[in-house]
Amino acid sequence: MKAICDEGYKVIISAPEDDSKTDFFISLGCEISINKFSLRGKKPLADIRLMLSYRKLMKEKNPIAVLTYTIKPNVYGGLAARICHVPQLANITGLGDAIENGGWLQKLTLLLYKIGLGNANCVFFQNRCNREFFIQERIVRNSSFLLPGSGVNLQYHSFQEYPVEGEPIRFLYIGRLLKDKGTDELLETFKEIKKKHPQIEFQIIADYVENEYRGQIENLVELGVLRFLGAQADVRPFIGVVHCTIMPSYHEGMSNVNLESAANGRPVITTNVPGCRETVDDGKNGFLVEVRSVKSLIEAVERFINLPYKQKVLMGEEARKKVEREFDRQIIIDAYLNRIKTLKDV
Repeated sequence: MKAICDEGYKVIISAPEDDSKTDFFISLGCEISINKFSLRGKKPLADIRLMLSYRKLMKEKNPIAVLTYTIKPNVYGGLAARICHVPQLANITGLGDAIENGGWLQKLTLLLYKIGLGNANCVFFQNRCNREFFIQERIVRNSSFLLPGSGVNLQYHSFQEYPVEGEPIRFLYIGRLLKDKGTDELLETFKEIKKKHPQIEFQIIADYVENEYRGQIENLVELGVLRFLGAQADVRPFIGVVHCTIMPSYHEGMSNVNLESAANGRPVITTNVPGCRETVDDGKNGFLVEVRSVKSLIEAVERFINLPYKQKVLMGEEARKKVEREFDRQIIIDAYLNRIKTLKDV
């Protein structure tokens, strides 16, 4: 958004109200159009109202292009853009639970995607598997491009020196408390490792919006198994004091947590699934584990604990080098700006 504003374009953001983010984007020069919708809601009438509100906004603003990401804006924003004859640049940030879990909801979601993205000018994908799936399902009709996730701002997420030798080894999880994020496996691993290695420290940065795990986490905090740090606007200071981050997610578009951790010079333990595996060269800048496997996650954590200190430091350095080579956010910025300039010149 900042890069587009800096190029002299007027940017209008249609999104649910969020005071902490709204003020930031206004400071960049963006205009905010509040649009209330439930990210996970499944009410058809509410979704129709969402599409109509997008359509009304597009008719009022007559934009050069509509940029969408996440399923509802991709689908209903795409449908509104199609009706208004506005080019859509969509970004698939992951398949999501509805597709990953199969069943009737998968079929419905795929149908909605076909309708919503049927006339998209361009569809960006964050990992190769998602792109191949959409092509196989004949959802993508026009051009599609593979991006390295959302990339990393390498200036903002700068390399941080590794914790000094002799400090207790600390692991950090950053993310939502959802089953599909691997929360069950994560908490079970924390409990088992803490029994064997009481000196190890586990930390979680998360929100309590999803309350399914609240009681369990509060109990583990009371038992001294982990530290719960709540939601944090700036995760850099917390990444800087840990030795390794953990992301046991079942599926991702491209894990921003992994990329940001690596950019700060921290090894990552993550699942061998699309959107996570691309961020780790197994054994070099972190470890890959089997998805939904407590056993595999425990083994990887213990393997990291037992590494010599210098090897841990080297892993962190390799993590930084990998994001510099492959995940610089400027790659994403250039892809968007080039596409927008092409549309402007049409």
